[in-house]
Amino acid sequence: MKILVTGGAGFIGTNLVRHLLAEGIQVVNLDKLTYAGSNPPLGELARPDRYCLEVADIADRAAVSAILERHAPDVVMHLAAETHVDRSIDGPDEFIRTNLVGTFELLEAVRGYWERLPAGRRASFRFHHVSTDEVFGSLGPEGFFTETTAYAPNSPYSASKAGADHLVRAWHHTYGLPVVTTNCSNNYGPWQFPEKLIPLTILNALEGKPLPVYGRGENVRDWLHVEDHARALHLVLQRGRLGETYNIGGGAERRNIDIVRRICAILDEIRPEGKPHERLITFVADRPGHDLRYAIDDRKLRSELGWSPRESLDTGLRKTVLWYLENRAWWEPIRSGVYRGERLGKGRSAA
Repeated sequence: MKILVTGGAGFIGTNLVRHLLAEGIQVVNLDKLTYAGSNPPLGELARPDRYCLEVADIADRAAVSAILERHAPDVVMHLAAETHVDRSIDGPDEFIRTNLVGTFELLEAVRGYWERLPAGRRASFRFHHVSTDEVFGSLGPEGFFTETTAYAPNSPYSASKAGADHLVRAWHHTYGLPVVTTNCSNNYGPWQFPEKLIPLTILNALEGKPLPVYGRGENVRDWLHVEDHARALHLVLQRGRLGETYNIGGGAERRNIDIVRRICAILDEIRPEGKPHERLITFVADRPGHDLRYAIDDRKLRSELGWSPRESLDTGLRKTVLWYLENRAWWEPIRSGVYRGERLGKGRSAA
């Protein structure tokens, strides 16, 4: 099998590509290599007969069509997206262009490719769209997002992803494109760009810098280790029912402040220099429109396909902290140039 992964140089994409290659699958990585597409080295996994990087923009239909024809994949897994809510507040333009327009252009390129396939390959082809729980909006203290929860996105990022979800659904129902969709909870783990809460907290703590927590840190997220997510994506691709959506959650709801405190405790234990790291916690002005709580009901995935996470939040956080301690060569150039840990998401004036 040959799989084309869009956004395979990003955080989730990198971990998915590594998983697929380890399973002996050929991978074509189509990525624009933006600031967060760091394209980490794959080592022995990236043998020329098994892996190819194509640098292209999913919004460039002609380029995508040429890549599809050149590599003739059996499956497309679509992860390419602008992802950080704070950046979408500061500059929504790229989020609409990539997540919404880019998904449309990709769908049209894939539809043209799929319609020209021989009957047997056409019947087995899949387009797997990878999305987020943020499309469902914000929960109160109770309840969970299910696959049938009404969409209510509250940020430019989540709105652009919601629009992409609707396009994928429409291309299935209107044109018959064989699709599956997954909506996941907050991911964490190796190779995550350090603008996100967990890597930002780890790296700031290592450098003795303030650990910014929005508001009072009461916002709740369900946390999913990225390697568990990669396994789930592969399983849905293999066994998910066409036209269906599957939620993927970690079953690990925590307040943001509790995540930060747990990271501090792990660092106090394994790198005691500068302890207690909790002294660095700094409460800052909240993100505009900050959703209170996300929580995933993923019983459909667990019951139909037999998936469950291997990492608990505690084991996953510990592994993640250790990974950043052991991989300075990856993140130090980012912190010294591309992103130095500055506050994002304050909003900018419209042009």
